[in-house]
Amino acid sequence: MAAKEKVGRQPMPEQKPEVRAKNFKEVPLGYSPETAVTEASRCLNCKKPGCVEGCPVGIDIPGFITRIEGGDFAGAIAKIKETNALPAVCGRVCPQEAQCEARCILGKKDEPVAIGRLERFLADWERDQGDVPLPQKAPATGKKVAVVGSGPSGLTVAGDLILKGHDVTVFEAFHKPGGVLLYGIPEFRLPKEILFAEINYMERLGVKFEMNSVVGKVVTLQELREEGFDAIYVAVGAGLPYFLGVPGENLIGIYSANEYLTRSNLMKAYLFPEYDTPIALGNNVAVIGAGNVAMDAARTALRMGADKVRIVYRRSREEMPARAEEIHHAEEEGIELFLLTNPQGFLGDDRGKVRGMECIQMELGEPDDSGRRRPVAKEGTEFELPCDLAVIAVGAGANPLLTSTTPELSLNKRGYIVADSASGKTTMPGVWAGGDIVTGMATVIQAMGAGRAAANSIHQYLTWGW
Repeated sequence: MAAKEKVGRQPMPEQKPEVRAKNFKEVPLGYSPETAVTEASRCLNCKKPGCVEGCPVGIDIPGFITRIEGGDFAGAIAKIKETNALPAVCGRVCPQEAQCEARCILGKKDEPVAIGRLERFLADWERDQGDVPLPQKAPATGKKVAVVGSGPSGLTVAGDLILKGHDVTVFEAFHKPGGVLLYGIPEFRLPKEILFAEINYMERLGVKFEMNSVVGKVVTLQELREEGFDAIYVAVGAGLPYFLGVPGENLIGIYSANEYLTRSNLMKAYLFPEYDTPIALGNNVAVIGAGNVAMDAARTALRMGADKVRIVYRRSREEMPARAEEIHHAEEEGIELFLLTNPQGFLGDDRGKVRGMECIQMELGEPDDSGRRRPVAKEGTEFELPCDLAVIAVGAGANPLLTSTTPELSLNKRGYIVADSASGKTTMPGVWAGGDIVTGMATVIQAMGAGRAAANSIHQYLTWGW
């Protein structure tokens, strides 16, 4: 077979930084069909595709890319949907550079195939065609499954089990479905109309959604079993925000990233006055943390009208956990990285509103348990950093609302549900769990991978028993 002509990785067109920093429209604009075919032509069709091994849900990546190259877009998206019910979401927010693309053979000497961009292209192409065709479902089994939480893990379980013939109901605490995909990820990274199109696809498959259903408060897991559900999957995420534990943290104008992004994304504060959602606005904003959530908060603050936004992080750039693309986009938009800096406390004015942070400079020592070099304070380097709005984005933990009413579920010392890593089975018979409520904060696709494994285990249980 003749060697393929060398073609470089195709760039994704984007809004210009000076334009997008003032709007909430999506930043990347997507591939054209011609560009997608060109990018697909770069795939080497390896005999042992490492990209598939790097995908937590095991998508047949060479299979869908080959179909793109041949112009069979319908066949390509159908191939993806054999294992992934949320391609438009994954194509936008998954860290492909650390997963499937990291295992691409082309990446050893060149840039890897843009797998995520091709997945996004297919999902958008299919949606633009009009009604998305539905796959064949297995005959009805008469078995009922309750899924608690409508984030990526819960949606994956629902999408898998509805195709296997089971009756699926998703219980969501908020008034709209989507979980962290809805309240945590801003419009400019994941437009909500695209998320709702994915959810509508599941509704068309037959998945039922019960909104404003706080499982653990309004109804317990045991009561769901008594109502006739044969299996339950718990996917409530890790939505309890962590704080710094420093003086002044209760001043006006200090938010957890969870609250700040929920007010903006779910409650649409960015569309004021069309949506009258209260949210503090700042001209000089500090975001503490350097993960994707911190980048989302900082870029949101900029779009809400801030003159200056700083990312304050106690380690160096090399240790920042956010995706390189998100850091790049933030810097392009004018957000400043204030590195090797650790807040010691917040300062307030005579009205109880934050006016600044007491900080100290840091240096890096030996690696800690995370594998990153431990930050150590440098004596005598204290300084004040002005800010009139602060967002704390240093992670989140397990909300005890559900688990506190379910003593049959074993928890680890951090309050996360103990579940078998291969199947998602918990210590409560007939109950599975997965996603962030088991692992702590992780990626969308890792949560989906847990959902895929649990769905297979639940199906086996419903078919042959525990």
